[in-house]
Amino acid sequence: MKSNVGGADKIARIVVGAVLIGLALTGVIGVWGWIGVVPLATGLFNFCPAYTLLGVNTCKLKK
Repeated sequence: MKSNVGGADKIARIVVGAVLIGLALTGVIGVWGWIGVVPLATGLFNFCPAYTLLGVNTCKLKK
């Protein structure tokens, strides 16, 4: 897997994922909060399958 998630995108994914999971654990939102696992995982692994399909890359290019 080639990294395609970087910078602010990575931080935003981790924060949003953690918040959604936290809200699901506390019961503020229902089971749908567990969808936060997806952005959390893509942020931690620096890879998003949807970005690959769409041809998007937010990582800085190595020179």
